[in-house]
Amino acid sequence: MKYASIGPIAIHLPERIETNEQLQAEFPQWDMKLIASKTGIEQRHVAAEGECASDLGVKAALRLFEEHSIEPQSIDFLLFCTQTPDYPLPTTACLVQDRLGLPTKCGALDFNLGCSGFIYGLALADGLIRSGVARRVLLITAETYSKYIAPDDRSIRTIFGDGAAATLIEASDTQELFGFQFGTDGSGADTLLATEGGSRPAEDAIQPRHRKRWSSRLYMDGPSLISFTVGAVPQLVENILAAASMEREQLDLYLFHQATRKMLEQLQERLSLDETRMPIELSNYGNTVSATIPILIHDLRKQGRLAPRRNHVMVGFGVGWSWGGCIWRDPYGSRW
Repeated sequence: MKYASIGPIAIHLPERIETNEQLQAEFPQWDMKLIASKTGIEQRHVAAEGECASDLGVKAALRLFEEHSIEPQSIDFLLFCTQTPDYPLPTTACLVQDRLGLPTKCGALDFNLGCSGFIYGLALADGLIRSGVARRVLLITAETYSKYIAPDDRSIRTIFGDGAAATLIEASDTQELFGFQFGTDGSGADTLLATEGGSRPAEDAIQPRHRKRWSSRLYMDGPSLISFTVGAVPQLVENILAAASMEREQLDLYLFHQATRKMLEQLQERLSLDETRMPIELSNYGNTVSATIPILIHDLRKQGRLAPRRNHVMVGFGVGWSWGGCIWRDPYGSRW
């Protein structure tokens, strides 16, 4: 049996950068120093008006192919994770397959998941490879949440950034991903949602958990999300360790979805970790939703902070509510 192995990762960020200084000049009443201390974010990339998730994802994939001499015709399956698709239909993955020149015998699908999306993508790729359906899977995570955000929305404009990551997942003789565990609680759907653009009429749509204070199409209840995360994630880590027959002492890094500094620091406290064990790398990107974990891995590899053959736990959590994680034993470390 073959297993999934995480290969090289390439990222693409929109050209436009929105700094805290620019936001402060635009909205003098905003306390950007206080906001930055809570979010840990100094700037974020914002997609241009006509720039969509597929555009970001295609550019990330082309960079991956060029930098690592990957032949597009060698891809057996494309997984495209986004909550901001180009259209309700056709599936964005079909459009990306054509633009990248992937073979027509290649499978391609979208899946709509946010902050847990990368973990789900890894599990799907692992299943495709274990079953013999594919040997090379291209996982693209791409988001343009800025399309949902009103310019004057202090609550979320300061947090979310746009971006994409393209990850090559290949067949390997050794198991490097294991202990997958997932969780779902749809009762939290009213804490982070964008209900416009679907088939359900507005009068029947899910209502925000609390009063909607801003005109954005995207609504977020930050305190409820933090409470959910701090309650669910530590137990998820224990479940992953149990499934992998491992102890916490065997873990090196905790590679968590980069939501905000405040949320990650609360998780650090609950798990008795410091920043060397749970890296926080979102100051230049913001919360890029499904792309945060692969961007984090990409940066840690460049910084030489991933030692080979160490056990890392990866965890995604958020919108849905949805959460998931696994153990990753990276044989290459920072080789990529």
